[in-house]
Amino acid sequence: MKINCVILNYNDADTVLGLVGEIRGYQAIDRIVIVDNASTDDSWEKLQALAAEKVDVLRSEKNGGYGSGNNLGIRHAVNVNEADHVLIANPDVKFSEDCVKALSGVLKRHPELAVAAALMEDETFGDAKNGWKLHGFWGELFAMGPISRRVFKKWLNYPASHFEGKKAAYVDAVHGSMLMVDGRKFLEAGGYDEGIFLYQEETVLASRFKKLGFKTVLLLNQKYRHEHSVSISKSFQGQIDRQKLRNTSVLYYLENYLAISPVKQGIAKLWFALILLEIRVAGILGAAF
Repeated sequence: MKINCVILNYNDADTVLGLVGEIRGYQAIDRIVIVDNASTDDSWEKLQALAAEKVDVLRSEKNGGYGSGNNLGIRHAVNVNEADHVLIANPDVKFSEDCVKALSGVLKRHPELAVAAALMEDETFGDAKNGWKLHGFWGELFAMGPISRRVFKKWLNYPASHFEGKKAAYVDAVHGSMLMVDGRKFLEAGGYDEGIFLYQEETVLASRFKKLGFKTVLLLNQKYRHEHSVSISKSFQGQIDRQKLRNTSVLYYLENYLAISPVKQGIAKLWFALILLEIRVAGILGAAF
């Protein structure tokens, strides 16, 4: 099985350089595909220095967002490099070669799988869920709210028994900071929806795979480290700005994948306004959401 690793960059070349330096010697990875998402700094010049026998460096004509940039890299990995499995990795992650082998191995052994992921260790998320269920309209709204997601935690998340005593578990969706996909199945599903710039990509991808009958597995005996939002924070300052972007992406998902009515669109927009109010109040009070 040929494995490629796709890394998307936007104004964060130094972090990419660090990750490539760590994984370049991994024998399990046949090629590394770096996509510069039309950076506005000197990233392109820095990244070109990496182009070599094992590293491809591509440049997007425009910054179409997370999905658009990764789609470009994954299409190159599958169609040009003939990769079977593609590891999609944020620049700010750290993972072992054993983890790469384990993810590829489970995809190879189980043809029903389109995605394999490891447990994410993250200071920001702490012990938060690593795999989650797809929800309907109300579930999506409740999962967004800082208060509601705590109140409805048991309903929104898998029970502990879903993971206890297992080496792996099927889940609907996993974090997008690092996951491995079956390249052909990814392209068959249409890849990431390029109508979304950032956030909600995991849910949309999971929805596309589920529609085709493909499954996602979370390996509970493999881990990777994520220095959460290093790249995102450089591009979108402030929790309010990030929440507004998240609201836009969730509304897109509700409209295009759950086909909500105009009435529910209005409810969603009101809910988003309340979330922004909660964040502003928390900021004044010094609380943490």
